[in-house]
Amino acid sequence: MTSRKPDEQLARNSRLRLVRPRSLATARRAVTTRRTRPAPRPPEGTPAPAELARQARAVLADAVRVARWAAAGHAAAGTAPLTGRASLEQAAAALELTTLQVRAGWDRARLAGLVEVHGHTVRPGWRLRAWDRDDMAVLRGWVALFDAWSLAHPAPGAAAPAAVAEVVEAVPQVLSLLQLSAGPVAVPALLDLLQQRVAELREERCEVPLARSETAPCAAVPDATAPDTAVPDATVPDATLPSLLDWAMEGLRAVGALTLDQGQATLTPLGNWAVWVKLEQICVAAQSPAGNIEQSAEDMLRGCARLTPGPARNEYRAWLAARPVSSAVAELLAVARGEDALLRGLAFEALRAVGAPAEPDVRAAADESSLRPYALLWLAEYEGVDPDDAADVLTREEATWLWVDTAAAVTDHGEPQLLLRHLDSAVQNTVPALLEEVRAGGHPRTVQVLVALAAAHPDPALAKAVRRAAFQVHTGGA
Repeated sequence: MTSRKPDEQLARNSRLRLVRPRSLATARRAVTTRRTRPAPRPPEGTPAPAELARQARAVLADAVRVARWAAAGHAAAGTAPLTGRASLEQAAAALELTTLQVRAGWDRARLAGLVEVHGHTVRPGWRLRAWDRDDMAVLRGWVALFDAWSLAHPAPGAAAPAAVAEVVEAVPQVLSLLQLSAGPVAVPALLDLLQQRVAELREERCEVPLARSETAPCAAVPDATAPDTAVPDATVPDATLPSLLDWAMEGLRAVGALTLDQGQATLTPLGNWAVWVKLEQICVAAQSPAGNIEQSAEDMLRGCARLTPGPARNEYRAWLAARPVSSAVAELLAVARGEDALLRGLAFEALRAVGAPAEPDVRAAADESSLRPYALLWLAEYEGVDPDDAADVLTREEATWLWVDTAAAVTDHGEPQLLLRHLDSAVQNTVPALLEEVRAGGHPRTVQVLVALAAAHPDPALAKAVRRAAFQVHTGGA
């Protein structure tokens, strides 16, 4: 007897009902509506953020070099950046790396949010622009790579997709053991934990009635992170777990999360810190709201990021009063055109404080694809539409693009719980519909958003579906 078909199970469990429905107009404020609570102190012995950032820069050094080279427009004309042999060889010669190193660096650069690809054009991501001066941007980039370790280090081709999915789901427990142990842990002990966790996952997913389960084993649930495959009729044999544990350990070692030595695994300071952050679910980015009136638009918006809407509007008005309206509007729109989705949303919040003088420039901005949803919402509210109804002016595609952009802001600057709350603001009624339209939307941050959502979601079945979508977007699959 087999478990319920995964598509039926997903359709039954995938209603977007984590919290009461909220409009997109409310969801775009999620990033600035944060809980105020003292930040827990990291474990004793955790290096300072500057030292952690130095280590992260070392891990991603090749990725940064490749990203800067590609963003400077050096790739062969008429080809997708660093996907063709000519571009790889050109980059390898210029950077004095092998083509394999270039390919790996390019893959990491995309997963860490260092670059954004628009057709055949590569643009530097906001993290790359801030790489040398902003330790928090560096750490966020490394955490994005850490979350996507199974994409950065693909599973062996011979591995059963169902087994790969189970191991990916079980790895957080393995990492937790390493973090709590605060030292080396023998690989056999990690294998014991992995086997226990995989057994728990199989039992949790078995939907065979209890009266029958004593005589019929529960079938394995197929992988949701890999392309469509046949559903196996029996559980994945435990004999595959040692090799998959080796794969997972090597993948985590490759992204700088742990070290392997003489049959023992030890979290690096970066890995220890990242696991602690995941367990505590804290926001590591912090900005001071003081002294914004004399700052540039970007610095002012960053300073206002942690303010509630009322105090933030006061800061916007004070900043606007200190400079000519036309130059202030131009500066805010220039920030909105950048790569940081949080600043894009905040820039339009500041433009609301400008009012009528900003209307011509905002209307012109509606012709730019990355600004269009924000501009249309601004114009609708300017023309008297209730903010909670303004989202009706957006097409479904524009609303989905805005959902991904807001999710990118939450991913970069917010807590995991905010990302889950944001899930309920999507215009789609089910997760499969959301994933299908997000994949088709072409937002440059789609993979990072889906990886972060899968890491944060408490439902294993939905998390698998989201990871599968991230895998398909990352690899260009259907």
